[in-house]
Amino acid sequence: MDHGPLTEQIIKAFDTMSVQLQAGARYVLDRPRDVALLSMREQARQAGVQPATMTRLAKHLGMDGYDDVRELYASAVREGDLGFAGKAGVQVVSQKLRGDKALAAEMLKSIGAQIDRLSAPDRLDSLVAAARALASARRIFCLGLRSSHSVAWHLHYVLSLVGERSTHIDGIAATGADALARATSRDVLLVASVLPYTRMTVELADYAVAQGMRVVAITDSEVAPLAQIAQHSVIVPTDSPSFFHAMSPAFVVAEILGAIIAGRGGEEALDTLRHTDQHLAALNTHLKPRSNKKTS
Repeated sequence: MDHGPLTEQIIKAFDTMSVQLQAGARYVLDRPRDVALLSMREQARQAGVQPATMTRLAKHLGMDGYDDVRELYASAVREGDLGFAGKAGVQVVSQKLRGDKALAAEMLKSIGAQIDRLSAPDRLDSLVAAARALASARRIFCLGLRSSHSVAWHLHYVLSLVGERSTHIDGIAATGADALARATSRDVLLVASVLPYTRMTVELADYAVAQGMRVVAITDSEVAPLAQIAQHSVIVPTDSPSFFHAMSPAFVVAEILGAIIAGRGGEEALDTLRHTDQHLAALNTHLKPRSNKKTS
């Protein structure tokens, strides 16, 4: 998420906050422009807390009230310090009033803006650092459960085309985690999870660290559990006009990581990919284009 004036202060104080204060703090971290533009009551509603919680949050951060927080963020917006991509304000419009087509358009616009934000210099630095850590590993273990499953699986699939270094943790009969029994400090766990975080994902990441593995995380906040565990984190936005959080940015990050890792594999990766092409051709895996030639 884009940084606001209180980002570092909130991260340092996050562990000292109650569950309710943490919910309000996450909203301030993740929605800096909305902090400047929306009323305190609307922010509290979107954060899922009472308005009084936002006041307590401000006082926890050493301010007299939440109006001080809003003014601080409003000043940052005026000075262009937030760097938030997309439209100002919030797009809170019901599907019933505007229709299905409007919802589809709103979601596409939101996802496009989120992916565009991933190209910011600091995000690119995080992406490249994560890719290099993965590329240097003996083996890459890919973990993502529930909505994050497709993120981890796609990266594993791409890596399987260019080598034999990737293991997907998703075994039948809950045996997937057994693969970590063979992991060493030369290996890296790529783990994806966004709010609401899956307990097993976080527990396996903790276990990996205890075994001396490095962890690369794709997650949605700098105060997310995985961000506290990982050596490298790629933070992705997940807010959406839909009732379900957006996973497209996380999926895009997986695609980029796969491309960078494959590119750093050099001639060895190319040889493996040639072999993969031959294997798929031998099995006639993909449909071939139909010939349009006319017979006389």
